[in-house]
Amino acid sequence: MTTYTVADLTELSLTLGQANRDLVILAEGNTSVRLGPGRMLVKASGSTMPTASESDFVELETAPLLELISSESSSDDEIDAVLRAARIDPAGPRPSMEALLHAICLEEAGATVVAHTHPIAVNAILCSDRAETLVAGSLFPDQIVVMGRHNLLVPYADPGLALARSVRDGLRQHRARHGAPPKVVYLVNHGIFVLADSPTQALAITDMTVKSARILLGALSAGEPRYLSDADAERIDVRPDEVRRRERLAAVGK
Repeated sequence: MTTYTVADLTELSLTLGQANRDLVILAEGNTSVRLGPGRMLVKASGSTMPTASESDFVELETAPLLELISSESSSDDEIDAVLRAARIDPAGPRPSMEALLHAICLEEAGATVVAHTHPIAVNAILCSDRAETLVAGSLFPDQIVVMGRHNLLVPYADPGLALARSVRDGLRQHRARHGAPPKVVYLVNHGIFVLADSPTQALAITDMTVKSARILLGALSAGEPRYLSDADAERIDVRPDEVRRRERLAAVGK
């Protein structure tokens, strides 16, 4: 497994934070990478992706965060204490509450890089009564190649511990049903978490998720979405040339 650095994470954050992408504003969103067994690097609380620097990231142990998510604890003071204690450098910046979700995505789903954003096009659907259409099927072949056939929709939960627990449960159910974790976790009334193997793949999945949402919005405005049949979607998912293309796309930047 390739290990990525704070420079890699900073570059990804700056790219995702570009104003023309409409993914985040102000302190919205965060990113993380797996550094090795039981350790991650994640954007600190209050820092902004459009202006991220290497000092805006904090290294954490993931085990205390996973223990908190599995515990009976729930108070804000308990959460804050665990987040602070999980820092490798006690003088480092304070981790965001959403570090809990990053720990789940890295450890529970096996991602190497995680990108959390609030895309306008995607949230237009997530903040409607048609959010389930985002995971009801595949609309076009490249959506499958980049995003996979099956992704996860998680109902709204309070950001932080409650949401981390909900995402953990959703990931476990998704893996039991489909045999693999999703590449995109849609959070109702909130945003998306992209689970990737490299910063380049995280950006590609994010871009394709936004494109898919824009196409879906157009389809919903014209009528009802016409998804690919299960047989056609499965064919794209396993067709040798598409598998090779997926592998080449995933390998870029490793």
